[in-house]
Amino acid sequence: MKNRSNPDDTMALARALRSLGGGRAPASLAPAVLRRVGLVDRYWRVASPVGSVFVARGPRGISLLLRTESAARFEREFRRRHGRAAFPAESPAPREIRAAVERCQAATGEAARVDLQGLTDFECAVLHKAAEIPRGEVRPYGWIAREIGRPGAVRAVGTALAHNPVPLLIPCHRVVRSDGTVGDYVFGETAKKTLLESEGARPAAIERLAASGTRYLGNEEGRFFCFPTCGGIETLLRDNAVPFRTARAALAAGYHPCETCRPAALAS
Repeated sequence: MKNRSNPDDTMALARALRSLGGGRAPASLAPAVLRRVGLVDRYWRVASPVGSVFVARGPRGISLLLRTESAARFEREFRRRHGRAAFPAESPAPREIRAAVERCQAATGEAARVDLQGLTDFECAVLHKAAEIPRGEVRPYGWIAREIGRPGAVRAVGTALAHNPVPLLIPCHRVVRSDGTVGDYVFGETAKKTLLESEGARPAAIERLAASGTRYLGNEEGRFFCFPTCGGIETLLRDNAVPFRTARAALAAGYHPCETCRPAALAS
């Protein structure tokens, strides 16, 4: 939803600014003008699968999502990250934003676009790739590193995900450790498991497979192998019964990599 200013209001503001002449404008003038024409970040408190979160949106999209105890703390963190203020919204959060937060996936509609301005090209690449992981599935850090053409940057991928300004909307909870365990999360490991469980990823089953050394599952009939949640773990555990510790072992056994989850290059 775009904020459109009234042309008469804009002209009135322009006349008021000209009338200041050479005097020094008060510090509050610029923010007031930006608020009037809809060029500031406004925020709401929105329900999510892991409790209420604060969500700010500016002209370029959603700029910050945090789970914190107070609006004051959210405002302080917003200013620390972006160098500008965020203001409480005067109307309820748009339906698209509420739906995107609840579903843990940024919508394609303009109201739920995300704003990654200020991040490096590498950080943006990591976050865009994480956004491609479907609900109910997980991928390891190494998969993201390889997919973006930086296979040696696994640790840097973890750092970029830890600094994700819009968790839930860019679902970094769907990225797990290279050993298959669930791992850390910006909102805590318990919240990560809660989110994965709500999406049908069965984190307990994922960790049981990890504890057994299973990194991939092979389909004997189709002779392909996948990450343990590709296409949904329930179906995968039923139909793909051949466990592999490494992609190299699967390839050596005559299995080809799944074309959907693309595990082959992680031949370790």
